[in-house]
Amino acid sequence: MPVEGGSSSGSASAARHPKQKRKAHSLSIRRTNSIEDRPPGFQRGDMLEGQDSKLPPSLRNNLLDLFGQIEREFENLYIENVELRREIDSLNERLTGDGQTIEGGDPTKGALKTKASHSTSQLSQKLKTTYKASTSKIVSSFKATAGSRALCQLLKEYVGHRDGIWDLSITRTQPVVLGTASADHSALLWSIETGKCLLRYAGHAGSVNSIKFHPTEQMALTASGDQTAHIWRYMVQLPAPQPPPDVSAPCDDDQDSSDREEGEVDGEGPCEVPTVRLATATLKSHQGVVIAADWLVGGRQVVTASWDRAANLYEVETSELVHALTGHDQELTHCCTHPTQRLVVTSSRDTTFRLWDFRDPSIHSVNVFQGHTDTVTSAVFTVGDNVVSGSDDRTVKVWDLKNMRSPIATIRTDSAVNRISVSANQRIIALPHDNRQVRLFDMSGVRLARLPRSNRMGHRRMVCCTAWNEENQSCNLFSCGFDRQAIGWNINIPALLQEK
Repeated sequence: MPVEGGSSSGSASAARHPKQKRKAHSLSIRRTNSIEDRPPGFQRGDMLEGQDSKLPPSLRNNLLDLFGQIEREFENLYIENVELRREIDSLNERLTGDGQTIEGGDPTKGALKTKASHSTSQLSQKLKTTYKASTSKIVSSFKATAGSRALCQLLKEYVGHRDGIWDLSITRTQPVVLGTASADHSALLWSIETGKCLLRYAGHAGSVNSIKFHPTEQMALTASGDQTAHIWRYMVQLPAPQPPPDVSAPCDDDQDSSDREEGEVDGEGPCEVPTVRLATATLKSHQGVVIAADWLVGGRQVVTASWDRAANLYEVETSELVHALTGHDQELTHCCTHPTQRLVVTSSRDTTFRLWDFRDPSIHSVNVFQGHTDTVTSAVFTVGDNVVSGSDDRTVKVWDLKNMRSPIATIRTDSAVNRISVSANQRIIALPHDNRQVRLFDMSGVRLARLPRSNRMGHRRMVCCTAWNEENQSCNLFSCGFDRQAIGWNINIPALLQEK
């Protein structure tokens, strides 16, 4: 940072000037804080009247109160030392009258001085201990916990969107690619290994809020702020793989990344890629933003969630509305389908999430769950019989489908939780946070790790969503956020579980 004045002599004088002011200020405090010199009705804030201070009066009074307490401590020590010196003098007089002297002729070097200085050393030690305890709490917050020592290797960064990325997903068919949905009105498909953009979908007229892939075919389902959901087909060819970068870090790197400019990204955006502009089917029944959509098991029906407080069930082949799922009191935030059963869970800003059961064609039951105190940002099924819900109330709760009266585990965090995901094989919960963190927990609520976040890796703004890919005996976690990029991580699951 440049120094005002532009010369070394000017900076030297500027450096001396505050020291002189501090010295004068400390003398002023010593004079005015003295109990003997304080006039009746004197207020601590009066001592700085006439001085050029920009501190608010309440803050100045608070500081002066603290200085006064320190001064009183030393005054007490001074009085105690005076009394001890009087005792030393009286004892010395007695010893002199008896013909004895203290070794060295200096009473301040004898055993009585040790007693006098003991009180001072006690106060000094107390101050040191207090300071050390307060700073150790701060320092300990930056240290990696025992459960966070597993290695997380940066797989790839996927840069190319012109606005924040709301959602991402992994294809369920070959070739396996990554899909991202962005506020720039587009959805992109990426090569996971190379980070190259393979295809762009540009059929929406609004923000693309969600992307999900068909379980068996090369089809994608996207939800948009243009009040529609689109089903579209894609065809991609993977480029030749490249060797992975040798970048690894412990899973609790807390270095800040604020030195990078907002919106700045590493790497280059995608070059000209094939673009799909027409949807195979357009679902138009909503009267508000469609915030999320998902395929039901089998892929013959889809469910959408909207800000019009309803979730709709559609037939894929005909694009017809089958059921309007109403009952939420406020806007919906997410919807998710069970991987093997005809179950749907929807979450809402009304602090609830609802479980819709379509297993019996003649009965469409619904259950309401009120386990949170703020917006439920997402609720997802696991491969087993669990539902995991996340909320702006900074909690994540794990529920048993067989007994949903109360959660079987509650995870408390320091930031709002966005769209969570659970790995199918290891049942590890990945939590994306407003504070740019991504944390990993097991189903019992035990924290396993925190993904690196430094100047070289990690998100620089809010993390919106996470998604797992457990193909080919490896475990990759993907995250996306408002910094316009998606990031892939290779998670060392054995080391992670060993730390557990």
